[in-house]
This record gives sequence, structure tokens and C-alpha cells, in this order.
Amino acid sequence: MTEKYTALYEEHKKLGASFTDFGGWQMPLKYSSELAEHHAVRNAAGLFDLSHMGEVWVTGPAAGAFLDYALVGKLSAIADGKAKYSLICNADGGIIDDLIVYRFGDEKYLVVPNAGNAPTVAAALAERAANFDVKVEDASAETSLIAVQGPKAEAILLKLTDEAQHALVTDLKYYAFNELTIAGHNVILARTGYTGEDGFELFIPNADAADLWAKVAAAGEEFGIIPCGLASRDSLRLEAGMPLYGNELSLERSPFDAGLGPVVALKSKEGDFVGRSALEAAKEAGSKRKLVGLKGLGRRAGRGGYPVLKDGNVVGEVTSGQPSPTLGYPVALAYVDVEHAELGTALDVDLRGKAEPFEVIALPFYKRQK
Repeated sequence: MTEKYTALYEEHKKLGASFTDFGGWQMPLKYSSELAEHHAVRNAAGLFDLSHMGEVWVTGPAAGAFLDYALVGKLSAIADGKAKYSLICNADGGIIDDLIVYRFGDEKYLVVPNAGNAPTVAAALAERAANFDVKVEDASAETSLIAVQGPKAEAILLKLTDEAQHALVTDLKYYAFNELTIAGHNVILARTGYTGEDGFELFIPNADAADLWAKVAAAGEEFGIIPCGLASRDSLRLEAGMPLYGNELSLERSPFDAGLGPVVALKSKEGDFVGRSALEAAKEAGSKRKLVGLKGLGRRAGRGGYPVLKDGNVVGEVTSGQPSPTLGYPVALAYVDVEHAELGTALDVDLRGKAEPFEVIALPFYKRQK
């Protein structure tokens, strides 16, 4: 596989980033300390390059009806200027990807899939569009995505926005977006994120990405902003209880296993959609294992793939786990047999031959103060 580089790759090299492969992309893992980056997002602000994510435009008279058919949610019901979390499943009900859909109008939507899955999702959407009056255009290669996450994110962006447009930033609700000018660039500004903090994601053409990155970094200096890599993004999303495709979500899992049943519009959406009959059957049958949050009662953390035990017997498997920098104890997401998934259940994680005590607790592990 040919390595792919975002438009900001040279900026990351200048900043001394350590790189890692993610979905075929060379992405910053960290710049100096992943712990410092994590705490910056919780207490001030972090600057992320998310340009490896996909951007697929769906336009045309049947755009809403098409997305209702192609995805599991009722996307035609989104209001203009709003976004919705959804899933694209195969005919067997397995999860191809989780994604966010932004509605610009009756005939214009933006679908944002995950990095490694972006080509697969774009191809699936194009194939499913055959009988609809729509155009599916994969703009991932031309589009950069910069995220500013943390309690100081709004203040930083206001420094770069003309006062006449300040309300387009301050009045923006969670899972909503506006089109405006920031640092002299026309951007799509979405109040979304993957960290559990307030924050924004800025969609911009590749040619403008480096300049916008530099100006956000400069404007945020007084607020303590620092560039952040995938390591801190992973610890932040884990604390926020957010699933990661390839860990918590996969073709082998149904949305109901992952606790994402409410995302599937079996009742509110009339007509067929891809995977409907399989998902109806999966809901009726019930899940054998359920995704839960685990709090470590000791100091050692469970990691992905480690067995979960009850009285010495394997009853599940950790999908993501590490020490929580914010909370000060180990946390993990795990699929466990449903009879052991109740809150307060005492379980163990097999840490390379040693049983370490954990407890099932409610998700998210961390919730920001409003």
C-alpha cells in the first residue's frame, strides 16, 4: 500500500512529530508528550490534523431519500445546518463504518467517514446510488480537516473571526455547522469532535490548510494551545466512551451489540434500507455480548484483546484500554456476555496471566462540566 500524506505533513515534520501509520496515512502520533497533549485538550486547547478522514458529497433531488436507503438512520429528517451520527451497514447488518452526515439543504449533504474506511464507504455509496437521482462525489483527496478541541477552542477561533461573524461561532450548537470566514479563509465550521470536550472541526481546501493551521496555532498560543497527535486523541475518546472502528465497531458486530441501537431507525423510517431485515432479526434475537465500560480497581490497565474473566472463566474481551490521564485510574471498553454486563458487576481482566479487578461502570467515563 502506498503511504498517504496530508497537506499538513510538512508542518508536522517541522514540529518534530513522531509519525504512525493509520489507515494507510502517515499521521502524527505525538509531538512531545502524549500526556501533555491530553491535558491540554482537557484544560486549554489542542490542535489536530484530521485530514485523513473522508469527505463524500451527496447532491441531487433524491439526496435525502438516498441516504435513508444507504445508511441506517433517517438522514432526510436532519434540519439544514445540523449534523447526525450514523452508520453504514452491509446487507448482513455488520458495521462497515460509523460516520457523520451534515445537511446543507434538501439536495446537498456531506458524509464524513473514518480514514481507513473512506474509500470503502465512498464506493459503497456510489454503488447504492444506482437507482437514485443523486451524484456521489468523493472529495477526500482535496479536503483538509483541522480540529480545535478544548474549553478555550471558541475563544481562539473568535480571535480569527470578524466581529460581524462572531455569532456564527458562539451560537453554534453541538452537532451543527456554519459556513464562514476564519483567518481569511472560507471554511465549514462544525461544532463536533471526538474528545469529550467542546470544540470545532474546520473543513478547508488542501491549498489553504497550512496557512489556517499556522494562524490557529498563533492565535491559540496565549490560551495554551498545542498540536496533538493520534495518541492523545485515542486516550481522550476512550475517556469519553466513544467507539473506534476496528476496536469497538466492525463487520462482525451489529449496532445493537455496540449500544448503538438508537442510531438504527427501524421504527421511524419507512421503506427498505441496506441491512434492514438483518438488523430487525438481530434486534429480535438480542445480543450475546454487550459493549460496557470497565473501571480498573488496581493500577494496571487492560489493553485491546485481553480476556475478561468472571470467576476465572472467559466472559468477554477488552477492545480498548489504558490508564485514564484525567481520572487517575485504568479504564477500558469491552464486550462481555450480557449476563455480566450490569452496572456494578465485578469482573477481572487477564493481564498476561494475572487477574486484575475491574468493575462495570456507566459510560462515558469522563463528562465535561458545561
